[in-house]
Formats: sequence, structure tokens, C-alpha cells
Amino acid sequence: MVSLERTPTWAVATVCFLLILISICTEYLLHFLVKRFLSMKRRKSLRRALDNIKSELMLLGFVSLLLTVSEKAIANICIPKSSNKIFLPCPTTNSATYFVEEPKCDSQAKASLISRDGAKQVKYLIICLAFVHIFSSLLTYSLGIAKMRRWQYWEAKTRTLEYQFTTDPRRFQFARQTSFGKRHLKFWSDHHILRWPACFLRQFYESVSAADYLTLRHGFIAAHLGEGTNFDFQNYITRALDNDFSVVVGISWWVWIFSVIFIFFSAHGFHSHLWLPFIPLLMLLLVGTKLQGIMTEMCLDSHGKSHVVRGTLLVRPSDQYFWLGRPKLLLYFIHFIFFQNSFQLAFFAWAWLKFGMRSCFQREISDWVIGVAVGVLVQIICGYVTLPLYALVAQMGSSMKKTVFTEGVVEGLRKWKGRAKKRVARRRQRGRHGCDCNFPHSSPRASVDAGVDSPPSFRLEAAAMGMTSVDCGRLQGAGENNKHYNTCSDSAALSSCDDDDKLKGKRPVDEPDHKPSSFDGFDWATKIHRNLSRHAM
Repeated sequence: MVSLERTPTWAVATVCFLLILISICTEYLLHFLVKRFLSMKRRKSLRRALDNIKSELMLLGFVSLLLTVSEKAIANICIPKSSNKIFLPCPTTNSATYFVEEPKCDSQAKASLISRDGAKQVKYLIICLAFVHIFSSLLTYSLGIAKMRRWQYWEAKTRTLEYQFTTDPRRFQFARQTSFGKRHLKFWSDHHILRWPACFLRQFYESVSAADYLTLRHGFIAAHLGEGTNFDFQNYITRALDNDFSVVVGISWWVWIFSVIFIFFSAHGFHSHLWLPFIPLLMLLLVGTKLQGIMTEMCLDSHGKSHVVRGTLLVRPSDQYFWLGRPKLLLYFIHFIFFQNSFQLAFFAWAWLKFGMRSCFQREISDWVIGVAVGVLVQIICGYVTLPLYALVAQMGSSMKKTVFTEGVVEGLRKWKGRAKKRVARRRQRGRHGCDCNFPHSSPRASVDAGVDSPPSFRLEAAAMGMTSVDCGRLQGAGENNKHYNTCSDSAALSSCDDDDKLKGKRPVDEPDHKPSSFDGFDWATKIHRNLSRHAM
């Protein structure tokens, strides 16, 4: 083995230059993709997903660096040779390998905790995990987007006269006659023993039909926005998928714990090759079955309340359909399944590259084929079936997600809040110098807090009608020199000081009554003005 002392400097410099060049090109390529595609389309959730992937690479790189630095120190940790002979991947081990030990452990008649070659092999496993996880992330998201492209046609169908005639509230029909009722109100729907096997099989054939999409869309809009609202539900689902994907591709500490458990059970005697690769598959099928069962339960509840419907069947979103009343719990299951499947595929690839097709980890070629086939199957089902299905059914909770607003509206609200805080701070300073501030019906402190902490009041509807309760031009950055503005709240009306440093109380604008089912659990979004909804569409 030739050391660097006997290696030409031009060879070392060339290798270092190539490594640095590849690293810089990769970094600039990522920045170019973000600037060219994600920033142009304003998809901040995907940028967060990319940041999560970059954080994962940094974490794995740091772990690899720690192994490189502490390689000798770990090898000098000595354990009894009896402990080094249990939980081995192979049933028998060549005894000659025990004579190649660190001098420190050899002098004590002990064995190293992990040899230097073993530490290098662990670094190769980390590198395989990084590449496989990134490739799996791209494949999963691409499959999800491909599946949801069909939904654009269904969304466009809601603007046709045929759909408006079908959902006309003046038309009465039985619930079983609707498309959603024909799909879910079967003879097996009332029996739990038959319902779940049917839901299990349905996820393999037309997991999301046009009737499912249109009915859930109608129920979401009726519960949170009001019937008749021209809301682009498909774009909202796409934004929700981007946000969920940023959670799925991340790495949590509890996911690493299960990865360590997977490595432990790779020892001979556990026969992990017969059952461990099937755990992600079984969990994924369980999640898909639950999502299909939620749609069936919603249909049964609506049918139980009324056998005759007006227009189309109306489902009522609620958290009670989900496990423990938490819709996001299913997302954590998908997150666990996704990472564990990527880790298993990386483990199979690492064992094949380092030890060949037949080794202590895969004793037969059939074991390797089964593991890889199950991993690829989980990858396809997760990306093309389960993740888009979750993005749709998860909207049937009791509350909306913040992704209901486009990034332009969210950015406008943040700018408005920042300007409001600055103006309130200026008024407080003027008040200390003798500004006589009189707030009707409320104390100054309560009025200031209400005006700053609550966003401008407007409804999220397509029609720009009704009374104006916020200066929309100021929300978009216009009118900075205007000294008078209104922020109407339920408790008080807040206005700015005039040229004489006096505050003039404005009569609060009465808010229109909201429907009892609108914006449950999402209070700050209940007063979004109709005029800004055109930006959200």
C-alpha cells in the first residue's frame, strides 16, 4: 500500500480538484433547479422538501465523517471474544479472521468492537442509503403527480353545464342512485367483516374515481367555503401534496431507531429475510385500506341521515373518521414506511455490491429477488396509490390546511401584519407624547391587539360582492402614504392618527353572518374578503 509520501502531488491535486468540481457543480445544479422551476411556480413546499433532502445529505455526510475520524478509536474498543461470536450474520465464521486484530485488543486476548474494515463498510452503507433515498423521493413524487393529472379533467368538469345540472339542488334523488352511492353503498357496506376486505381490494383498482373526487370536493367546499363557490380544489390538493411530501422525505429520530433495529435483526437465527421486508408492505396496505374505509364510512353516515338527497350526496368532513381523531397520523405512517423501504433497498444494494449475490445477508438468490421485488412494489404503491389518496382524503378532517391559500395571499397577509405592527408601534410612541387616543367599546390595549394579531377581514369566495372591510390596495403594498386605514375586528375599530396626532374612531363594519359549518377549527380564516379570493384561485 503506497502512502501519500510516495504519491505524485499532481495526482493528489487532480483527484481533489475533481471532487471539489463535482461538489460545486451539484450545488449549483440544485440552486438552478430551485430558481428555474420551483421559484417560478411559487412552490415553497417543494423547496422545503428539497431543503429536507439537503439536510439529510448533510446528516449522512456528518455521520460518515465521524466514522472516518473515529475509525481507529472504535477499533481499539475491546470486547470479549465470546461476545463477538453471538448475533452474527453468518452461522459459521472463519476463525482465522479473529487473528487480524488491533494490537491493543490482541495483547488482551480480546476482539475489536468493529474493525477498521467494518467501519469502512458501514460508510459505504450510508452512501448507498443517501443515493437510494434521493432516487426514491423523486420517483415517489413523480408517480403522485402523474396520478393526479387525471384530476385536472375532473376539476374542469365542475365548470360545465352538465355538472351544474347534475348537482342542481332542485333535483331530488335517492342516495343509492348517485355515483358515489353506487360505488360505496353495496351489500357489504353494512358489515364490518365484509367491508374491510372490499376496501383492501379497491386500492388496487381505481383507488380514486371521478365520483370520489367530485363528492369529496363538494363536501369540502360546502363545509368550509359555502356551496356554489368557484374554488379550484385540484390546485389545493396539489399544494397539499407538496406540503405532505416535504414531511415524507424528511428523517426523524424515531425513524432512525427502527433502522438500527432492522440492522440488529439481520443476524442469523432471526430469519429476517422471510418477514422483515414485508413489514413496510403490510403497513402500506393497512393505510390504504383505512383511507378507502373513510370514504365508505362518510357515505354510510350521509345515507343514514337521509335516504333522499338534493342534487348530489353531501359528505360531512370530520376528524372522527381518522385514527385517534388525527388525520396527520396516517402521514407519519407513510413517512415511516417510505424511509424504511428506502433503507431496506439500500441495504440490499450495499450487500450485493460489497459481498455479492450470495452472502450472509442473502443466502439465496431468491431472498435477494424477493426483497428487491417487495421494495419496488412498495415504492410504486406508495407513490401512485397511497400518497395521492391520502392527499385527497386527508382534506376531510374538521379543519382546513393553510395551503388553502395560495402563496401570494399568504405573503400578502404577512406583509400586512408587519406593516400593522410598525404603525401600532408608532402610535404608541406618539401616545406617550400626548396623543389622545380614544377607542370606542374597548380598551386601547385590547383594540391594538385585536387589530394586529388578527388578519384583515375578507371572505374566500369567487364573487367579489358585499361590504368591504379591508383596504385591499394597502394589502398589496399600495398606498403607503395614506394616513387613514381601517382594520375592523369583532371587538373594536382601529384607525391611524391624523396630522394633529389624534385618533379618530371608525364605526365597525358589520360582518355578514357565516354559515354554522364554515371554517370550523380555522378561526383566523373565517373573514377572508371576497376580493382577495381571485388571487387564491
